[in-house]
Amino acid sequence: MTKSLTSLFDCSEERLKEIVSGAIAGADDGELYLESSESEALMFDNGRLKTANYSTDQGFGLRTVAGEAAGYAHSSELSEASLLRAADAVSAVKTGYSGTVAEAPPRTNRHLYGDENPIGSPSFEEKAKLLQEIDAHLRNADPRVRQVTASVAASWQHVEIVRGDGQIVRDIRPLVRMNVSVVVGDGDRQESGSFGAGGRKGFGEFLAEGSWKHAAGEALRQALVNLEAVPAPAGTFDIVLSSGWPGVMLHEAVGHGLEGDFNRKKTSAFAGLLGEQVASKGVTVVDDGTITERRGSLTIDDEGTPTNRTVLIEDGKLVGYMQDRQNARLMGMKATGNGRRESYAHQPMPRMTNTYMTAGDMDPQEIIASVKKGVYAVSFGGGQVDITSGKFVFGCTEAYMIEDGKVTQPIKGAMLIGNGPDAMHRVSMVGNDMKLDNGIGMCGKAGQGVPVGVGQPHLRMDQMTLGGTRV
Repeated sequence: MTKSLTSLFDCSEERLKEIVSGAIAGADDGELYLESSESEALMFDNGRLKTANYSTDQGFGLRTVAGEAAGYAHSSELSEASLLRAADAVSAVKTGYSGTVAEAPPRTNRHLYGDENPIGSPSFEEKAKLLQEIDAHLRNADPRVRQVTASVAASWQHVEIVRGDGQIVRDIRPLVRMNVSVVVGDGDRQESGSFGAGGRKGFGEFLAEGSWKHAAGEALRQALVNLEAVPAPAGTFDIVLSSGWPGVMLHEAVGHGLEGDFNRKKTSAFAGLLGEQVASKGVTVVDDGTITERRGSLTIDDEGTPTNRTVLIEDGKLVGYMQDRQNARLMGMKATGNGRRESYAHQPMPRMTNTYMTAGDMDPQEIIASVKKGVYAVSFGGGQVDITSGKFVFGCTEAYMIEDGKVTQPIKGAMLIGNGPDAMHRVSMVGNDMKLDNGIGMCGKAGQGVPVGVGQPHLRMDQMTLGGTRV
């Protein structure tokens, strides 16, 4: 049994609860968030072990919420004196305010992942040896391989949340990830490819020989495809998006716009549109934090609310937002278990978990065959989104031309340009092959990063703008 984090303070648990209760009394909400974490990362690059990091951290964050205001204080010192100083600081937000502390979140007994720490197994030496083996495997696989970067990372996070009424909820969160990237060259030309996988579990399945060889093979395949690619054309094309990771576009272009804080402040392109048709019929978008062992899943969010399967868009209609407790209360809605924070040093805010479009009824090959001249986007890299306007730009890391219903020449430098709400109306066909990504997603918002999942089936989007270098 892992030791309770409240026991790390130099005061009794009852005294700790008393301080928390006093800090929150008369406000609308608040909590004491306790965290202890370990993390490890190894990276093998250019034929040698380049970095090897291990760190531990622990601390608390105390929050008091009064209306739209919130007082927050955090410290890595787990002591009564430090907690009293934090309580004094956050209580300032209650000055002249009179509220009734909101009802605590419902409890849950479910377990979406185990609590075993993944950092110790396999050992540091075994992981370093495996990364070296991946490097050697790829260099032997093709003479055009010029550089290999392989990495593994793991974290183990123990969280406890103490509420003003004395209720304590607890979660232990494992997380692992492995990545392989390859640079290939032919003469003066060089191109890259990558593949990664992870989840809330141990390393076992990811570091098995079949798994790492598959990851290495996919990274090399993508790099070699890009080595044969021609410059992407610029213009307006029908676009087919592959299943799985291309859901990152949905995450950025639509998902962020459906987070509660942006809609409460009316800074989202989707603000005020509940019940309206915001996408083509047949488009259903869900945020689901309850999928076992997925990267974006959580048993409880960082306010103690059990995560949910929240339908956001149903058959094209906007039916819900992702909510933390504060924004849900201010909007007269229900918290959905989407209150997340990067660490004890950060306040929670509405964030995505695993966000995806559900399957339709079309065969992916039929979708491709329906396109006379267009682009097949298999994988995306970086992108930019403006939440207020909904405008986005995404770079394709693997893409092909579609000519007369067949996938033909690979292209490079393709940039998908559009507007989130408008793009959702351009979805004309939805595949029957919904797939989640391999467990590599990381989402940034207001300077905080949290692990997330994305997914979708094959999609056809009509007459989208493609940026390229060939007219």
